[in-house]
Amino acid sequence: MSVSQPDVLIVGGGVGGLALALSLHQAGISCRVYEAAPEVLPLGVGINLLPHAMRELSELGLAEALAANCIETRELRFYSRHGQFIYKEPRGRFAGYDWPQLSIHRADLHRIMLEATQARLGDDAVRLGHRCTRIDQDTDGVTIHFDNAEPQKGKVAVGCDGIHSALRQQLYPDQGPPKYSGVNMWRGAVRWPAFLGGDTMVSTGWMTVGKTVIYPVRPGTSATDGRPLINWVAEIEQPQAVRQDWTGRGRLADLMPAFAGLKYDWLDITGMIESTEEILEYPMVDRDPLQRWSFGRLTLLGDAAHPMYPRGSNGAGQAIVDARFLTGQIMKAGATPEALAVYETVRNPATAKVVLTNRSDPPDAILREVWQRSGGQRFARIEDVISTAELEAISERYKKVAGFDRETLRTRPSFV
Repeated sequence: MSVSQPDVLIVGGGVGGLALALSLHQAGISCRVYEAAPEVLPLGVGINLLPHAMRELSELGLAEALAANCIETRELRFYSRHGQFIYKEPRGRFAGYDWPQLSIHRADLHRIMLEATQARLGDDAVRLGHRCTRIDQDTDGVTIHFDNAEPQKGKVAVGCDGIHSALRQQLYPDQGPPKYSGVNMWRGAVRWPAFLGGDTMVSTGWMTVGKTVIYPVRPGTSATDGRPLINWVAEIEQPQAVRQDWTGRGRLADLMPAFAGLKYDWLDITGMIESTEEILEYPMVDRDPLQRWSFGRLTLLGDAAHPMYPRGSNGAGQAIVDARFLTGQIMKAGATPEALAVYETVRNPATAKVVLTNRSDPPDAILREVWQRSGGQRFARIEDVISTAELEAISERYKKVAGFDRETLRTRPSFV
């Protein structure tokens, strides 16, 4: 097919959609991205790219650009609500991986991927203001219909349009809204003095009384008096979910008093939160795993296929892996229903395990175990509460489920 009628039509221009576009282009497969938003805005706050995601992004030639706009994470640490040390482990290359773990602002990640897509595929590769209303298919191909643009034809279509995916809604019209976990989240980013060496990710407390995840995402500069940009997430159990809007504004008053008084010798968490100018609010939600993603020439990818709780720094990583694996199948079988079927056969069960594990036994289960076993009280020695072997086991189990334990990742053949 000519460039005017690409092989693969991608619905959604987020991380998953752009990863797919870059991968297909690398493989010599024509594609085009259709994004509903009329303009590209710097949305969200921090995101972590674990070694399995960085392997794929490195193979796409993005490692250098990402490294110039991030913090390479050296270590992950867990603390009790009282600021008592629980557990730490090295991350990325500091843990012996061939690829780093990077902490980056989502807007920087998206900008780098978008600029690479436009540079390699052309300025017309990502078409904004194209909101998908439905997709038709026949034996020869697919046709995407939009609310205010001409229909577009191709061989296959991939829904990469997030948790509220239009294509998923078409395939599953009775699915209902995403499932609320009972936990609400507030997010923010603020220039703040570096802590714990300036390259450490920390998680504290527990969601019953207030849990935080904190890590730097942009280096400090002379203009910021050397202060890095610190990303923070505050989570607490809350009976009623707030509106599911990624740009929804949160109020400082709603976080307090749950996150008041969190001032430790290594970081004043309360002061950092109170100094944040813009606070975002979003409920922790996911969807039950689907039995099928692929229907003939249509399939789903990333959050459209398997939205998961953000409890393993893993949602974007799984979308990137989806994109690379799907590209590999299209290389082998062409832009055909057969390629989509093989993609689903492998990636659907793999990501379903991650979705369910993020509900029950993600890495922050370390904090849950300590909170429950200690009754939320101070402890004299962490070894009296839980053994180091148990803590290590929780972390290693998750890495295997998510597909980024060191040996599996090092020995796995390339997807593309």
